[in-house]
Amino acid sequence: MPFERASGILLHPTSLPSLGGIGDLGPEAYRFVEFLSAAKQGLWQVLPLGPGGVGNSPYSATSAFAGNPLLISLERLAERGWIAKERLAGLPDGAAASRKSQNVDFDQVSASKLPLLREAARNLVRGGSDAARARFQRFQQDNAWWLEDFALFDVLRERNGRKTWREWPRELASREPQAIERARHDFAGDIAATKALQFAFFEQWAALRRECRARGIKIVGDVAIFVSYDSADVWMHPEMFHLDHDLGPTVVAGVPPDAFSKTGQRWGNPLYRWDALRERGYDWWVRRLRSSLQLCDIIRLDHFRGFEAYWEIPAAEKTAVNGRWVAGPRDDLFHALREHLGELPFIAEDLGFITPEVRQLRERLNIPGMRVMEFGFGDPGAHIYLPHKFERNTVVYTGTHDNATVRDWWEHYATPAERAAASAYLGEPADGMHWAFIRAAEGSVADLCVIPLGDVLGLGADGRMNVPSEADGNWAWRLRRGDLTPELAKKLADLAVNCDRAPLQAAQQRDGEAREEFAA
Repeated sequence: MPFERASGILLHPTSLPSLGGIGDLGPEAYRFVEFLSAAKQGLWQVLPLGPGGVGNSPYSATSAFAGNPLLISLERLAERGWIAKERLAGLPDGAAASRKSQNVDFDQVSASKLPLLREAARNLVRGGSDAARARFQRFQQDNAWWLEDFALFDVLRERNGRKTWREWPRELASREPQAIERARHDFAGDIAATKALQFAFFEQWAALRRECRARGIKIVGDVAIFVSYDSADVWMHPEMFHLDHDLGPTVVAGVPPDAFSKTGQRWGNPLYRWDALRERGYDWWVRRLRSSLQLCDIIRLDHFRGFEAYWEIPAAEKTAVNGRWVAGPRDDLFHALREHLGELPFIAEDLGFITPEVRQLRERLNIPGMRVMEFGFGDPGAHIYLPHKFERNTVVYTGTHDNATVRDWWEHYATPAERAAASAYLGEPADGMHWAFIRAAEGSVADLCVIPLGDVLGLGADGRMNVPSEADGNWAWRLRRGDLTPELAKKLADLAVNCDRAPLQAAQQRDGEAREEFAA
């Protein structure tokens, strides 16, 4: 669906300089929303919000429905009386002398913050105000369809040393009814605390989203097409995936060899049995997208090309070389989603090897695609990523969470030919090449424009979120307190106003176009 003209910033909540060594949904999140409002930005794009799994990646979450407990603000819990404020005294305060020391240390955060979160959750379960307990009870009732099994999965995963569920005792891995009921009984207290943490996450997220809505800011969420094998979803619904009799995957996801990798990428996610999902009316996908749209206003569909055709790799293969293309659900899934959910406010992540069939699917569904300006200077064929090639129903980015920042690209990754092309196209302004990229993106015809915060700040390698092929150090970047200055907000606001992207302007322009159309 077309969107009204707007601009925004890409920043995952874990990157906020919050108390406790990791960004959360507390005071720093509200300060960031205030900055967005002052900068006249109408969008805040985040990455998936689920519990981090392998490599701490939000794209390998342990649930497609649960929230990440590390995003819960202990400060907000203390304000609600869930935990004494004194218990938070030893946590890192979010200030740091250098950017590297500010980054998230996930092991340290888990060791210091999770015990306090669980303590707060147990306090709610054992006591808490009548109003809080009533809201908690309603939350459990409304979300029982996923919450019951996720809470059990999460507790069993902890009890089994965070091993993959297939490595648990066989009766638990295969969900034998007696073993499951015994586990529910034996671990009832831990299960209740896990549910309480989910309640806290969703309450805090809902409050933050209300603040965004009050300021005219829409949240752009992110849904990964595949789920992690080590997730409650695969454990709960093995019939939806290609698994063998021992519950191991028979085929896995990835992408074929290309110019970036001679052996392709073997992601390892289990692949859906789309035939089985079709017979069920895609009910799991309907619930997944409905839940996502309750959290966000717009959804970016990661690896959109997989809905048209996906690369299937035999699980025994160590690389992605010996795979094959297999037809995805295509229009059929989206027709089911539209039937149940109405208009689909989606963005298609259509990067990489995109065939005419993928493009035609996106166009039939009227879903805007992505254009990343860093990709636009390699050769004439790459010019589709430059503003003069855009159409309105498009989302333009300077780069994404998977790319080097513009400054780092310019200084270390761009070839001499790319540097010459970028200079010819954009010039080299005194305030840095990143601002040349930002101005070109903001001034383009694309309806939506999203800039990673690392580019807004003009950071180099120390502002990168993820290097896809590397195992360590990803997803850890955080901004420092003081980075978001009034001067920076004004610079962004002036640009948004002059490019007709300020929230109120966009609404006025839309109304004006409607009046002109009516008059004609």
